[in-house]
Amino acid sequence: MNDHVYKVVELVGSSEKSIEDAIQTAIRRAGTTLRNLRWFEVLQTRGHVENGEVRHYQVVLKAGFTLDEGA
Repeated sequence: MNDHVYKVVELVGSSEKSIEDAIQTAIRRAGTTLRNLRWFEVLQTRGHVENGEVRHYQVVLKAGFTLDEGA
């Protein structure tokens, strides 16, 4: 069994639809430049209220990815 070493980054995702969509947005975008994404943890959830209704969701995530094997 291989030991894993992870690098952790902080991401902020946003969406007008839902908290889940904000998470997907952040992970999907990070996946375009980071390889080997393995997990995420939601640190904060917040939103914008306008005229008594939620208009925007925002989440702060920690995301972990495995490092490539050394040469």
